Amino acid sequence: MRTVLVTGGAGYIGSHACKALAAAGFVPVTFDNLVTGWQDAVKFGPFEQGDLMNRARLDEVFAIHKPIAVMHFAALSQVGESMSKPGLYWQNNVMGSLNLIEAAVAANCMNFVFSSTCATYGDQDNVVLDENSAQHPINAYGASKRAIEDILRDFGEAYGLHHVIFRYFNVAGADPDGEVGEFHQPETHLVPLMLDAIDGKRDALTIFGTDYDTPDGTCIRDYVHVCDLVDAHVLGLKWLQDGKENRVFNLGTGSGFSVREVIDHSRDVTNRPVPVVPGDRRPGDCTKLVSGSSRAIAELGWKPERSTLRQMITDAWRWHQTGHYNQ
Repeated sequence: MRTVLVTGGAGYIGSHACKALAAAGFVPVTFDNLVTGWQDAVKFGPFEQGDLMNRARLDEVFAIHKPIAVMHFAALSQVGESMSKPGLYWQNNVMGSLNLIEAAVAANCMNFVFSSTCATYGDQDNVVLDENSAQHPINAYGASKRAIEDILRDFGEAYGLHHVIFRYFNVAGADPDGEVGEFHQPETHLVPLMLDAIDGKRDALTIFGTDYDTPDGTCIRDYVHVCDLVDAHVLGLKWLQDGKENRVFNLGTGSGFSVREVIDHSRDVTNRPVPVVPGDRRPGDCTKLVSGSSRAIAELGWKPERSTLRQMITDAWRWHQTGHYNQ
């Protein structure tokens, strides 16, 4: 069996990755502490509950399943929280990842696919970011992810740990079959918050900042469909299996959309009004982040076929209407 350990496999992106891995002939083993993930999302392979801070539990899981690779999604990821509680992010994201990386090397599991973020680039307006853009994170979340990238490079040099790093920003959409989808408690992501407001599950969507230096005053982000995103991760795993070099890939469309543009598309898809209220800017939020992905397209053969704003909102709306995990 070709087993892959998927940390955070009970979460939004991790559960979609498990489905993609299973479809590609791998056995995904979910490792998750269920703090932000959902056991109902574990549908495509074995489940092992545990925390990245528990090295003994990690060693046990590696010994039981003998994975050929790690796909690492588990992380705290709220920008605002990372600004007010930076220690939490350095402890959980960085120290937890170091535990995982050391456990992988000790178990001779030397292929590692890491979920990073375009937040490592910081606030660089009016440019399409590529893999060689300078990294200047402006919040503890982005800084913690950059630190993990550095750890992977050091372990690559010292121990020969093969790794692929993916940097992306806003992920949206859901599994077209409706088996898994996006559900957080509390919810912080724009699309599900907006759909909740459309559906009457919250009074209104708060737009955090309406005075940014953009055409309509709201932040601009590059959105990628979750299914396209995890397809790239499977391609990254195969890249490592083929013995190719350690590599960083951006994943995006090269096109950014403002918050108001996302709202307009949602109104068109759902045929319902979107109640909104203006709010203050959140600390650590950038004005514009747009990520090109020409390297992933050229080298991995990645095809982001579902990453149109209309398709992402359509798939997310279908999931939103068909139900959530047990709470």
